[in-house]
Amino acid sequence: MSRWIAIVVLCVLAPFALAQDQALSDPAAEARAQAMMRELRCVACENEPISQSSAPIAEDMRRQVRDMVAAGASDAEIRDWFEARYGAFVRFRPKADTPGGWFLWGAPFLILAAGAGFLVLSRRRQPSGQIEPVRPDEP
Repeated sequence: MSRWIAIVVLCVLAPFALAQDQALSDPAAEARAQAMMRELRCVACENEPISQSSAPIAEDMRRQVRDMVAAGASDAEIRDWFEARYGAFVRFRPKADTPGGWFLWGAPFLILAAGAGFLVLSRRRQPSGQIEPVRPDEP
């Protein structure tokens, strides 16, 4: 009877043991895979990188990143593969060569230039000399 209990327990726990992330044997390749995992967004958690997410889809995405790094794919190829599969939202840093990307990357500079222009115009409108004090009316 205890043999059957052990078999059932192993059958139940085996998928969880196999689902754990396996690091790459090459430390440089693992470091590259980890860096890539921080750049990709979990599609289930939305604002969390796949390196920190515990969602099952994030585990699959981490495994895919490691498989592609081990196969010799470049970082650009990995990003493009995930973007083709999950859409542009999967990237934490959008491409700059798209209209939305130009806006996202250029907006901070436009805001900075507008603020500088506002300061310059407001300084020019101020009177340059002393302001005379207001005198009360004489009776």
